[in-house]
Amino acid sequence: LVMNEQSRRTFEVRSAVVAELRRQFHQRGFLEVDTPILASRAAGAAARPFLTHHNALDIPLFMRIATELHLKRLIIGGFERVFEIGRIFRNEGVDSSHNPEFTTLESYQAFCDYRDVMKLTEQMIAAVAIAATGTTTVGEQTSDEAPLSLQPPYRRVTMVESVSEVLGEQVDLDTPSQHLRRLAERQGIDVSREWTAGRVIYELFDRLAAPRLEAPTFVMDYPLEVSPLARRHRQDPRLTERFELFIAGVEFANAFSELNDPVDQLSRFEDQARLLGADDPELHPVDEEFVLALAYGMPPTGGLGLGVDRLVMLLTNRTHIRDVILFPTMRPTENPLWAAYRRILLRRSDLLSR
Repeated sequence: LVMNEQSRRTFEVRSAVVAELRRQFHQRGFLEVDTPILASRAAGAAARPFLTHHNALDIPLFMRIATELHLKRLIIGGFERVFEIGRIFRNEGVDSSHNPEFTTLESYQAFCDYRDVMKLTEQMIAAVAIAATGTTTVGEQTSDEAPLSLQPPYRRVTMVESVSEVLGEQVDLDTPSQHLRRLAERQGIDVSREWTAGRVIYELFDRLAAPRLEAPTFVMDYPLEVSPLARRHRQDPRLTERFELFIAGVEFANAFSELNDPVDQLSRFEDQARLLGADDPELHPVDEEFVLALAYGMPPTGGLGLGVDRLVMLLTNRTHIRDVILFPTMRPTENPLWAAYRRILLRRSDLLSR
């Protein structure tokens, strides 16, 4: 920070991004809230949590892996528009786009669906880009590629359309699972014989299609089996009303028309447990409190989760998440300067004592 102007500028942009995100939601009538960081169960995402222990109550507690289920309980409780910008903790690997501690924005709005959330997302990202950098153009101009534009509207494509494009043949949920597995194996992708057509299509999308999505693209209508918290699609119950936003091959946002049927939600949780298997570290017990809350009644709701760190990476043209977090998680190392500095301090202390 002392020596590198670009590094300081990155965190000035980050501050502007967070400030504008707040402004965008405040001006739309959303209430900013705080939900628990420590919880009695890990829920709201498929991820390995950090486990700790509360001595006074003598109970295990988990650091949150998502804010989703608490925020939806606030919708059930009568708040029609809520959002939170907060830290999430996942006990997983570190790479260029993942840090064990990261920041998300989650919002929920009653009486809207995922198409309304798409409009909100593209308008918000364009406004944030202008506020933080003065332009909706990101990336560096090269002889091979033009900079990306974040100006709406963004392309919209269904998952099966995206997979069909990359495979060069039409596939959908009616394609036999055996044929889909053969297509995956030809691409060097291992798939389980127990996977359904929807699960195989999702794997093909994740491995082949997603990395090729350069311009901002909303990928819509995910298979039911990989979307346990999303509402069934109104035209095809094997799909869900879910989208993810991809830019430069990276996922930036995940959003649903939220599932608000407690019977369906409990069934999905149990199906997910069977799909993952009892030994999967990302499997968590059913959140009974959330299912009971749904039984009180949740209105039709649109939800959004946005990766704040990744958005800052995009707007500052940084390629590693550690470059946009002031104190990223790093492996401890011995500082070679410390031993010499300590000797100087001890000698100074000795001289002063005389």
